[in-house]
Amino acid sequence: MMRVPDLALVQWDMLRQDVRYGLRVLRRAPGFAMTSILIVALGIGATTAAFSVTDFVLIRPLPFPESHRLVKLWERVPQYARVELSAANFRDWTTDNTVFERVGAYHAMTGNLAGAGDPIRVFGSAVSADVLPTLGVRPLIGRWFVADDDREGAAATLLLGYDLWQTQFGGDPGVVGRDILIDAAKYTVIGVMPREFRFPTSGTQIWTTMRFGEQDYVDRNNNWLEAVGRLRTGVSIEHARAAMDVRAAQSAQQYPKENVNVGARVIRLSDELSDQSRLMLVVLCAASACVLLIACANLANLLLARALGRRRELAVRTAIGAGRERMIRQLLTESLLLAAVGGALGILVARVAVPLLNRLVPPTLPLASTPSVDVRALLFATALTGFTGVLFGLAPVLRVGGEADLGGLRDGAPAAGGQRERFRSALVLAEIVASVMLLASAGLLMRALWTIQSRDPGFRSEGVLTMGTSLPLPAYGTVATREAFYRRVTAGVRALPGVTHAAFISYLPMGKMRGGIWPVAFDGTPVFRAANQNAFLRYVTPDYFATVGIPLRSGRDIEEGDTIDRKPHAAVISESFIARYWPNETPTSVIGRTFNFVLADRVVVGVVGDVRLRGLERDAEPQVYLSSKQVPDNSIVGYIPRGFVVRTSIDPVTLTGSIRAIVRRVDPTLPISDVATLTDLVDGETSSRSAQLRVIGAFALIAFLLAGVGIHGLLSCAVSQRTQEIGVRIALGARRGDILAMVLGRIVALVAAGVVPGVALAYAAGRWMEALLAGVKPADAATMASAVALSVATAIAGSILPAIRAVRVDPLSAIRAE
Repeated sequence: MMRVPDLALVQWDMLRQDVRYGLRVLRRAPGFAMTSILIVALGIGATTAAFSVTDFVLIRPLPFPESHRLVKLWERVPQYARVELSAANFRDWTTDNTVFERVGAYHAMTGNLAGAGDPIRVFGSAVSADVLPTLGVRPLIGRWFVADDDREGAAATLLLGYDLWQTQFGGDPGVVGRDILIDAAKYTVIGVMPREFRFPTSGTQIWTTMRFGEQDYVDRNNNWLEAVGRLRTGVSIEHARAAMDVRAAQSAQQYPKENVNVGARVIRLSDELSDQSRLMLVVLCAASACVLLIACANLANLLLARALGRRRELAVRTAIGAGRERMIRQLLTESLLLAAVGGALGILVARVAVPLLNRLVPPTLPLASTPSVDVRALLFATALTGFTGVLFGLAPVLRVGGEADLGGLRDGAPAAGGQRERFRSALVLAEIVASVMLLASAGLLMRALWTIQSRDPGFRSEGVLTMGTSLPLPAYGTVATREAFYRRVTAGVRALPGVTHAAFISYLPMGKMRGGIWPVAFDGTPVFRAANQNAFLRYVTPDYFATVGIPLRSGRDIEEGDTIDRKPHAAVISESFIARYWPNETPTSVIGRTFNFVLADRVVVGVVGDVRLRGLERDAEPQVYLSSKQVPDNSIVGYIPRGFVVRTSIDPVTLTGSIRAIVRRVDPTLPISDVATLTDLVDGETSSRSAQLRVIGAFALIAFLLAGVGIHGLLSCAVSQRTQEIGVRIALGARRGDILAMVLGRIVALVAAGVVPGVALAYAAGRWMEALLAGVKPADAATMASAVALSVATAIAGSILPAIRAVRVDPLSAIRAE
């Protein structure tokens, strides 16, 4: 009986022999080897890249200790699935709770950083002292916030982000304890956060304290807080949701007017991404799986054709005593060698492709890095390579490896039977079905992109330059100070060559801030959230509508005379405002109508066209534009006009330096940020969709090419195996056209058989990803027809060379070979 060590040595020696022999065989057929390796590389590369991104966003835990216990807390109202919390509801819902170990609140903030070189605009978050302990992340150096930092009257403290610490402070550890200025207010740096910490978004650079005053708890309609909590050990998210529902119901009973129909919503922090982003990643994985399926079908077809071509070799080995198991092992080793080399090349393909997929990573997640081909992806690629080599190498091995009888030694022995041909045809059929589905899906996404890009944003973006000029408080707390700044800057800019209009606004359309809704009241009746009577607020300076090209439908623009003393205050409303609140009126008839908005009575002085403030994929919502002068000092400071827009008759980018110089002359301490053309902002609305289309389009193109290769391979093999038959037919009088019809008829049948299920699956895929289609119907006829036409073109392209070879067969040579 052979000992285990001896058996292992024997097995190792056999493996070594199989590998060496397999390499010699592959070297003798370089075309076959290179084609197989490239096909495997495309399949493994596409799938590994898709897995890397999907794993990074959907599977891998967030970079916080026990991140599965972290949740976000929102309010829920009938018209919105989630809205920020009011301070009063946050306090009531989280005090003495039984489900959260800790809960912290925060909100976004921006400021001008001074004291570290030239002033720069920084983006940050004001957080309560509980936020960082909730997340479980300590500063790299220094300390985090404590309860005393939240006390009213305490010294203002600040934490720096790692990147800002490196770029503005040179990574100096002595920065802790140093005083810096944010919007002219002094803050003491108490620490620096780790490189990986990017909460709440990847663009956060600083964190400051957030202090609640009694005035913050007065208005339960003032929604401005986000909240993050850590579940107690053993508490499920379902339990937390039930507990918060009870708290929300208690608040509704206690405050029936303000909190009627206001519920609580609890979601995992890892789920803080849109349904569209999640669906797109799933679509990406499905598309890569289709590519892998097509690649593996091609590999199986190539291996089967190669094995059939080696029947004589296999028969010789059978004749000299090789057993079925030994030959299967040899052929399987060769397929695994091809898969291994192709898998290694596929990993390189994935490393190149993954950075191109970064646009698919939602920026709202607190992720510190970008997806890459890491250890998890390498393990996935390795497993996928082994699976590919074994599964799709096994089919031809089982069909050929044990059936090489001595008949294969005879000259002219048939190379393949009908069963094998049916198997190879089934593989090509699967390729056609998958390619039709991918081409149609890419076509649907393309039609969706075109549909969105063709939508009117409500303004003319060409020739408009935009930028941010953040006015710090309290220096610009008074209206007079701000208006002096606006007046001097706009006057200087309008004097530049090519400038036709210039104005300021609270928030740019399609800019970073897209919220800002306030209740609208009529006839003195108070309005609460449940009434769904809201409109978007924007303060503007005169000439804003002409600057961005928003059409004036009736009445007038905001003008210089619209000051705080003119009552009632002027308001310019959008057509969607009329459609919602005065559906029986016209833009002309509503001039002079009054309503209450933002703590004052307003009179309609003008009506303008609708603007898609929240993006091209959202319908226009009611908007109200107010004069920047008609607001009390130090009031509604979150809506101070900070966005500057300039319309020019020349290239707007060329004026950037001149505008910077003008702003610097007016106030040398103010940085300019977010310089971009309005066209860039609009194009940015579809940039993620463009990235999605490029990715799916690339997969569809790969599928298109691989399907063509598969059809070509199938026909080439069929023609080679039937050369003698074709020669006999020609010798007996068959015309070239008959031979051509015989060869192409098979592919026509395959394409016809593959198109029908392919279109059906494409329709099902369209229904599944309908949320991404922007109104395009899943059964869009033009898209389906294009996918079918391309598939037919693929079949024709793959059939040309084999068909030419078939009609050029020399009957004498073929019969002589027989």
